[in-house]
Amino acid sequence: MEGYGMRDGAEWAEAAESSFVVEPGIRSYEDLRVWQEGIVLCESVHTLTRRFPDDERFGLTSQLRRAAVSVPSNIAEGWGRGSRAEYARFLRVARGSLYGVRTQLVIAERVGHCAADETAGVLRQPTTSAGCSRVSSARSTTGADPHPSIPHASIPH
Repeated sequence: MEGYGMRDGAEWAEAAESSFVVEPGIRSYEDLRVWQEGIVLCESVHTLTRRFPDDERFGLTSQLRRAAVSVPSNIAEGWGRGSRAEYARFLRVARGSLYGVRTQLVIAERVGHCAADETAGVLRQPTTSAGCSRVSSARSTTGADPHPSIPHASIPH
């Protein structure tokens, strides 16, 4: 799948692992850049799939939309669990959903539901092109680490 811009699983895990070092000012999952980019991904997928044929409404359209929605949803749910282990688990689910989105976009292009430039536009989005942005680079202007008592943990590969 060369040329589609996503990092491999090891690079994604490394980026996700860095998210456990919560920057000052990150008070909520909504402050995480990767969650914000996941929302943009959902909007892009929704816009793209509006033009898919009606007979795909319960097929590829639905699959793509659900996979895209799963990305920021799992980031938020993992954050809300309050433990690093649970957060890591949900980040891995979000990563899997990104790979699902990528695969479904390739299928949509190959069966003629969208053009290569449209697929490439969605795949170049920060979330899909990086596999997952380094959430530790997300910043806000106020607040503190909401999980200061949770020790650093690494994500198994």
